[in-house]
Amino acid sequence: MLGGLTYAIAAAMTVVALWRLPAAFRFRDPLRRALWGCSAGFAVAMWCRVPELKYALDRSPVTDLSALLKYLSSMIAILAALRYITAIYGKPRPGQTPRHIAVSQRVSRVAHASAFGAVATMVVLFFTAVDRSRPSVDFATDHAGQWGAATFISIDYVYLSAASATCAYQWFKAGRRAEVQTLRIGLTLMAISAAIYAIYPAVRIFTVWAPTGASAATMRSISDSVNIAVACLWAAGASIPTTNAVVTRWTSWRTLNTLYPLWRELVGQFPHLAFQPPVSRFRELTRTSPPLDVRLDRWTQEIADAVEQLRHHATPKLLICANAATKTLADPEPAAEAYWIKAALQNARSGLRAELPAEGLRDKPLSDSQAEGFWLARVQDTYRTITPQQVRQLLDEAGVPGASDASPVHQALQASACISGT
Repeated sequence: MLGGLTYAIAAAMTVVALWRLPAAFRFRDPLRRALWGCSAGFAVAMWCRVPELKYALDRSPVTDLSALLKYLSSMIAILAALRYITAIYGKPRPGQTPRHIAVSQRVSRVAHASAFGAVATMVVLFFTAVDRSRPSVDFATDHAGQWGAATFISIDYVYLSAASATCAYQWFKAGRRAEVQTLRIGLTLMAISAAIYAIYPAVRIFTVWAPTGASAATMRSISDSVNIAVACLWAAGASIPTTNAVVTRWTSWRTLNTLYPLWRELVGQFPHLAFQPPVSRFRELTRTSPPLDVRLDRWTQEIADAVEQLRHHATPKLLICANAATKTLADPEPAAEAYWIKAALQNARSGLRAELPAEGLRDKPLSDSQAEGFWLARVQDTYRTITPQQVRQLLDEAGVPGASDASPVHQALQASACISGT
C-alpha cells in the first residue's frame, strides 16, 4: 500500500517538475526556478523511496546510493523552497519590515551561505565515516548510534527542520490574514504539513543519536507514512485555492458553449460588431487566447450591441406581443427577450427597418459578465426552441416596421390589440 502511494506521489511530483521546467528557464525568473528546483528535488527524493529503485541503487557500486541521493536532493529542495517562500512573503513594503519576515530572511541567508559547506561535509562523511558494508533497509535506523551516519543525517535534518518551521510560520501568518476562505484553508493545510516536517526531523535526530528498539522496517514504514501524509496535505493545500479559478473557468466555458448559437446568429447579421469573425463551435471553444473570462465578456458585449441594433428592425408592439406570448411559460422574462430577438432578427434578415428605433429591452441589475452570461443562457434556452411558425405569428401580430410605429396613438392601439389577441 505504502509502496504504491510512494510511487504515485513520486510520479506526480515528476509531472509537476517537468511542467515547470520550460518556464523555469525560458523566463529567467528566480522564483520560477526556485519552484522548479523544489519540485524536482522532492521528486528525486521520493523516487529514491520507491522500493524497486531503492533496491537497484543500494546494490550499485556505491552502497546505499539511494540514501545519498535522497538526502542531497531533499537539501536542494529545502533550499529552493526557503528561497521561494522568503521572496514571496518578504517583498519590500513601505516602513519597517515585519518581524516574521525579518526572521525568515535571516534564516534563509544563513542556510544558503552555509549550504555548500554542509553538502560537502555530508558527501565526505558518507564516503569516509559511514559504515556501508551492506545495504540498509532504513538508513537512519540501521546506522543509529554511529557518529558518522548520525552527523550526516543530522546536517540534512537540521536544514529540513529549520526551513519547514520557517515555511509553517509564514503560511500560518498568511493564512490568518487571507480574506478568501479557500485560500485560508489551503494555507493552513500547507502550514500543518510544514509543521509536521519541522517536528519529524527533530525526532529523527534524537533517534539516530539514541537508538530505539524499533526495527528498520518499522521505522521505514513510519518514515514513508509521514512523507506521504505531508505530501498529501501540501498537495491539498496548494490545490484548494485554485478550485475557485477552476470552477470559474469551467463555468465560463459552459456559458460560452451555451451562448454560441445566439452569438453566432447575431454577429453573423451584424459582422461589424464582432471583434473576430465567428468560426466553428469547436474552434471557438478550444481557443487558448484570449482567456475564457475575456471572451465571455466580449461575447456578452457583442450580443448586447447586436440587440441594440435590432431596435431598428422592431415595432413598438413587438415586445408587448412577445411578453403576451410567453406569460404562461416557466421562465417568462428571458423567454420574452428570446421571442423579441428572434422576430426582430427575422425582420433584419428580410431588410425591414423602422424609421425610428423601438423601445429597447429592459435594463437588468447584472453585476458582471458572468451574471449577464447566465441571463443570456436562459434567453438561449428558449431561443433554440422557437419555431418559424411562432416567429411568423408574432410578426403578424406586431406588424411591419414603418414610420407609423413612432406614433404614440398607433402604439397604444396596437398594444391593446395584441394583449386582447385580436
